[in-house]
Amino acid sequence: MLKKNLEAYMKEGGFPESYKFGKRYLRKIYEDIIVKDALTRYSIRNKKSFRELAKFLVSNYSNEFSYSKLKDMVDIKNVHTVKDYVDYLEAVQIVFVLERFSFSLKKQKIAPKKIYCTDPGIVDSVAFAFSEDKGRLLENLVAVELKRRKAYWNEDREIYYWKDEQQNEVDFIVKENEDVRRLIQVSYYVRNTDTKEREITGLLKGSDALHCNDLTVLTWDQEETVEREGKEIAFVPVWRWLIEV
Repeated sequence: MLKKNLEAYMKEGGFPESYKFGKRYLRKIYEDIIVKDALTRYSIRNKKSFRELAKFLVSNYSNEFSYSKLKDMVDIKNVHTVKDYVDYLEAVQIVFVLERFSFSLKKQKIAPKKIYCTDPGIVDSVAFAFSEDKGRLLENLVAVELKRRKAYWNEDREIYYWKDEQQNEVDFIVKENEDVRRLIQVSYYVRNTDTKEREITGLLKGSDALHCNDLTVLTWDQEETVEREGKEIAFVPVWRWLIEV
C-alpha cells in the first residue's frame, strides 16, 4: 500500500486539486503561479523568456545548470537577469536550487548548481519529456523531503550535492553546523552491478573527501548492507526512509 501511494504521489504530486479535479488542473495552478505570483508581482517585462526559463528548469529537474548557460538557452542578455528569474521561481516555490558543496566558499558559488521541482505533479504536467525517468523523479522526491525536514526540524541543517574533479558524485550531503553528517545516493534500480558499483564508488570518494561515514543509498525496493573499505553502506527503500521519525 505504501509503495502504491508513493507511486501515485510521484505521478500526481501533492496538490489536493490533482486528486479531486484531475491532473490537468495542475496546469492551471502552474499558470496561476507563473502569472499572478511571478510575472505580476515582480513586474517582469520579458514574459516569453521568463516562461521559457521556467519550463526549461522544470523539465531539467535533478540536473546541473549554470546561469551563463541558461542565459544563452533562453536568449537573455544579462546573466544577472537570469539569476533574478531563478530567484523569483524559487520565491514562488516552483523550483529550488542546490549548491555544490566545497570547503571553499568561492568555489562553491561559481560551481554549477542543481535544480529541483517542488512538486512531481508539476513535473508530469509541465515538463518537456518523451518518457518517464523514474531515477530522476526519485532523486527529486528525496530533494523535496530533505528540504522539508530542514524547514521543520533543524535550522542548522544544510543540504548540498558534491562532485570531485574526476566526476565522482554524491547526490546529497547533509551538513549540520561545521560537520558533514550524512551522504545519500539515490538510485531507483541498483540490481545492475555497474550501477551499484557507481553509487558505492561515489559514496566512498565522498566519505574520504568529506570525512563522513554515514553512507546511504536510497532505492525503490532494495534493502541490504554492504561493507567496503571498512565502511558500511546501507541500501534503504525510499518508502522506509520517508517514514523515519
